[in-house]
Amino acid sequence: MSQAVPSGVCVEIRTVLGSAPREPGALMLVRADGIEGTIGGGQLEFVAIERARALLAVWHRHGTPHDDITETRALGPHLGQCCGGVVVLAYRPWFEAVLPPPQPRFHLQLHGAGHVGRALVRILAAIPCTIDWIDSRADAFPPAHGDTVARIEPHITDDPVARVGRAPPRSLFLVMTHSHTLDAAITGAALARGDAGYVGLIGSATKRARFEHRWRHQGLSDEAIGSLICPVGLPGIAGKQPEILAVAIAAQLLSHAPAADSARNPSMPGASHACSGCGPDLICPAHGH
Repeated sequence: MSQAVPSGVCVEIRTVLGSAPREPGALMLVRADGIEGTIGGGQLEFVAIERARALLAVWHRHGTPHDDITETRALGPHLGQCCGGVVVLAYRPWFEAVLPPPQPRFHLQLHGAGHVGRALVRILAAIPCTIDWIDSRADAFPPAHGDTVARIEPHITDDPVARVGRAPPRSLFLVMTHSHTLDAAITGAALARGDAGYVGLIGSATKRARFEHRWRHQGLSDEAIGSLICPVGLPGIAGKQPEILAVAIAAQLLSHAPAADSARNPSMPGASHACSGCGPDLICPAHGH
């Protein structure tokens, strides 16, 4: 046991078998007077908060364990939830002020800081991702955002096409500049890379047809051109207001983002780290768990 006093308990979804409210790796920080993050809400989260606070009280009296404490929860039989899956929760003493930032879901190179671009960034600001936001107009960008989950970096450049080659592999590219000439050049460069996770161009089917004719004359293959998303936005969401378009586009970007690593901790442990006399669902003051 360690005598250091933790500021809270970090609850992690370590493994998921079947259906569950959150994915492996989801974190929640439980303090005596507050909560940060979520493991999906509902009865699972309610029970986990209760146990975390009970553990925190025990650790303050008896010291903290050297290993994480884990427990297995069947969401249906144990908690009455309809998900029907099984999760393994890990409880870890936490000594930092906050949780670590989540891993980015995707990297987006966004060309254009017009009405739709600004509305989209407002939505994506709350999602773990990285955004290189590119425009040639210095006055196009809004004032800097405050605290955001996303890492947003504006770039003012007279040569946005050159930026396309600097994006990492599997990046998402979204083009919505103030100039059709720029749109065609940037989008063509993104398609030519051959490794983009998504290339989207704002505009109509007519705009796409005109650009396709130009790209074929420039030597782009039919396969590369066929990968373009234009018009952009998840189908079925009606409306052309910037905010509505931004919602549809954000959903489409997430649908093309690389899948999270669901193979993490694939084997289900057979038992919790629990006192043999107390069982996995009880707090044992004598043993500090």
